[in-house]
Amino acid sequence: MTALGITILVFFVIVAILLVLLVLAQNEEGDSLGGIFAGGSGTAFGSRSGNVLTRATTILGALFLVISLGLALMNRGPSGAGVERAGRSMSPETGSEWFMED
Repeated sequence: MTALGITILVFFVIVAILLVLLVLAQNEEGDSLGGIFAGGSGTAFGSRSGNVLTRATTILGALFLVISLGLALMNRGPSGAGVERAGRSMSPETGSEWFMED
């Protein structure tokens, strides 16, 4: 793996951890981080705290998906059939398929 790949992987892990923490910080009733800061409507984010957290969650989720797709494309084999070939090499050749056994 190249230095670029390692850098993207580290960024991917950071985004994943931030996404998990952000989802856990949100509350079902819509209060979100209100109880932590001021305990009421006078939070640090104002009355739009739900919108800020929702927007941040959406951005981090999109980043997570894009980075994971990029990592998958970077780490795939040259022919694209590596998974099938690896699976065939791992399974024993018995001469019959699994669904035809009695």
